[in-house]
Amino acid sequence: MQVTSTYRLTDEHLPSPFKAADSASLRGQSLYMRATRLRLSFAVLAAALAAMTLQVGDTWDLAALCVALAFIATLSIEVWLLVSKPERSWYDGRAFAESIKTLSWRYTVTAAPFSSRLPEHEVDRLFISEVGKVISEAPSDTIAVTSPVHITERMREIRRSPLSARRDAYLKWRIEDQLQWYAGKADINNSLAGRWRVVLIAIEGAGIVAAILKAGGTISFDLPGIVAALLGAGSAWFAVRQYEALGRAYTFAANDLSIVHARLQSVDSEGDWEREAADAEEAISREHTMWRASRGAA
Repeated sequence: MQVTSTYRLTDEHLPSPFKAADSASLRGQSLYMRATRLRLSFAVLAAALAAMTLQVGDTWDLAALCVALAFIATLSIEVWLLVSKPERSWYDGRAFAESIKTLSWRYTVTAAPFSSRLPEHEVDRLFISEVGKVISEAPSDTIAVTSPVHITERMREIRRSPLSARRDAYLKWRIEDQLQWYAGKADINNSLAGRWRVVLIAIEGAGIVAAILKAGGTISFDLPGIVAALLGAGSAWFAVRQYEALGRAYTFAANDLSIVHARLQSVDSEGDWEREAADAEEAISREHTMWRASRGAA
């Protein structure tokens, strides 16, 4: 059976708690990354200003005052990160959203425990109960669910369709969609990891040249210190982004999902489908758990 757009399940067709958690996660990620970039930029600026002297009158060094202001800005951002913890919203929101998403897909395609043999009112009650457990475990200070949980009509429509339609919809819009996402992210992160390695090597080379010029008296200001600060900031950003680790993890996930896809194609009985689709969701959840662990999230 050919899959049509009728059987496509996108994020827009998921229950409202998913959207709330997804928005909170994206907002937390954006704030954390912007704050980190600003903090590192001010640190490099402080090092550059520290190498200069701009005397005003007989007492004040304007460059030194600017260094103090740069450090104040860095400290302010650090305190804000400590108090606001936007990374928690990022990690917790993503975990919450993925939990809702996997429950929704399980319900939609009749994966265990949402068996096709269960009466509709019973399986609906089970789904609401499972979503309720996720909501009750979510940190109240990072995730706010302000609307009731509803099973969308698209989810019901796919659930009531024949096994062949559910299987094709799941393969295309869940497994293939996730596989392409992981494969694309793997390529991007591997490429960025290589580029950042080149950039860091270039900065290290520039540091060597700057140190030799300073030692020979060609330059008098502290250029090596500026380059060292730039190298430290670049290394810190490289560590925060975890390009290499994510590249390997995403490659592994894509390979794992390609195997899952091949296995699901041959399933043709309801009982086997319930088990295999549930195992597929476990595999997807496992990859996200590994991502959270790599970020140091509990």
